Amino acid sequence: MINIKNLCFTYTNSKQYILDNINVKIEKGSYVSILGENGSAKSTLLKLILNLLKPNSGQIIIDTSRIAYVAQKVENFNAQFPITVYEMLNCHRRVLKLKDKSLISKSLKAVGMEDHTHTLIGNLSGGQQQKIFIARSLIGNPELLILDEPSTGIDIQSMEDIYGIIKGLNTNLGITVVSVEHNLKAALDNSTDIFEMSNRNGILYTINDYKYKITQERG
Repeated sequence: MINIKNLCFTYTNSKQYILDNINVKIEKGSYVSILGENGSAKSTLLKLILNLLKPNSGQIIIDTSRIAYVAQKVENFNAQFPITVYEMLNCHRRVLKLKDKSLISKSLKAVGMEDHTHTLIGNLSGGQQQKIFIARSLIGNPELLILDEPSTGIDIQSMEDIYGIIKGLNTNLGITVVSVEHNLKAALDNSTDIFEMSNRNGILYTINDYKYKITQERG
């Protein structure tokens, strides 16, 4: 699904790369959580995969054009924000030039939010809004779903719901998931693989190998 070869990147003209010779292959149907300390360029790697940034050298090969992205949630919409859930998703459908309006109801059903079709987005809780953002990402029937810290700023129950939704999209629909994570438990519970970033590079582990690694590190 994604093949990253000899990837190097810096935001400046310096040869001091923040990503240095990254090589990783993410298989179709996998659920890969990207872990690492703050400043390890996890979100930068996502932007490179999304083609929002260009590498200094190396290449990223993705064998699908059906890619959806859910950005990190920074804040809730104001309660007076004058757009409904339907209007937000319908705008996205039109941007994608898709004629089938039933895609809106299907995507809302997939995240359990069909009862909020005509609710103002600003009247939803943070967790509910995040579900709507995931629903929006499903409008184009993606084969690859990329998320940046999907549980940021939401309560524990909503967090569990959201990871259940993401895991279901992966296991039931076969959508490949790549997610930057700060939530180690969610990564361990849901991922098939872990890409751990450090020292400007990274290592891809199967989930069982990664669990063994951290068990050994904890003694």
